[in-house]
Amino acid sequence: MHVAIDAMGGDFGPGAVVDGAIVAARHLGVGLVLVGRAELLRAEVARHADHQALDVRIVDAPDAVGMGDSPAAALRKYPRASIRVAADLVASGEASAMFSAGNTGATLIATHGALGMLAGADRPALATTIPTLKREAILLDSGANMVCRPPHLLQFAVMGAAYARVALGIKRPRIGLLSIGEEATKGNDLTRAAHRLLSTGVPDFIGNVEGRDVYASQADVVVCDGFTGNIALKISEGLVETVEELLRDELSRTFSTRVGYLLSRRAFRRFRRRVDYSEYGGAPLLGVAGLCVVGHGRSSSKAVRNALAMVQRLGKGKMVERVAQSIAGAPPLQ
Repeated sequence: MHVAIDAMGGDFGPGAVVDGAIVAARHLGVGLVLVGRAELLRAEVARHADHQALDVRIVDAPDAVGMGDSPAAALRKYPRASIRVAADLVASGEASAMFSAGNTGATLIATHGALGMLAGADRPALATTIPTLKREAILLDSGANMVCRPPHLLQFAVMGAAYARVALGIKRPRIGLLSIGEEATKGNDLTRAAHRLLSTGVPDFIGNVEGRDVYASQADVVVCDGFTGNIALKISEGLVETVEELLRDELSRTFSTRVGYLLSRRAFRRFRRRVDYSEYGGAPLLGVAGLCVVGHGRSSSKAVRNALAMVQRLGKGKMVERVAQSIAGAPPLQ
């Protein structure tokens, strides 16, 4: 498959984006359509000695949407921005999927405008893979929708379950609603109304999940609005970084702890892999009529490579088609 890549997106683009994409092309056989400033991208690609043997194409896009730009204003100002050109390539059939680690809002607007929504889908949702005690789970929405209505959370649950079946291989994913208490009466107006809808519209709904239980393997799919989900995700990332820093500090204090660290390095590496967002690569944008994976703004070359591996897996698993089927069989939004 050929993937249109917003090579200018992210904090470390285009260098880290091109490096990760080249590794994916080399080891996974992914075809690359690198979108961005052509001169700059040719120089980045040329750093890789084997680039001529790989399936790499460069499409010029003179402009880019910055991480701090207003998405709508930037896309109006820059009609040839790299993220818009990448989305158009998927819409025209020149690429079968797209990836961006750039401005999430701009990615959402560009994909929505170029690809449209699946039949029956009202809002797209970012589905982020998170580690839990027993196996991975899905958190959505993790940042696409700041304001939601209860029926949107019902649809997120349906799409998230379909994605969990493809990505995690779980036949009957358990659906949980992120709230401040387990009781159905707990939470704000949104979560209480969503609880009623999920209770009647989703057979595998297990009820509310508190923040402390998100990583305890109670639910395979955790549903929330994008504002709450993004905060939960960023707090989790910050906590992991803080714990690692505290551990390094404590383990370097004395000779005996330094020896203990040397003996435990393999276990620490395994722990890092389990909680490192770059291992998962990115989050698919569910609900749009095409395959789009959004990467972390701080995506390294490793994260980009893993995101393209995710694109490849989801393409082979017909993820978009399976999400469309699930939406078609779900209760209509009201």
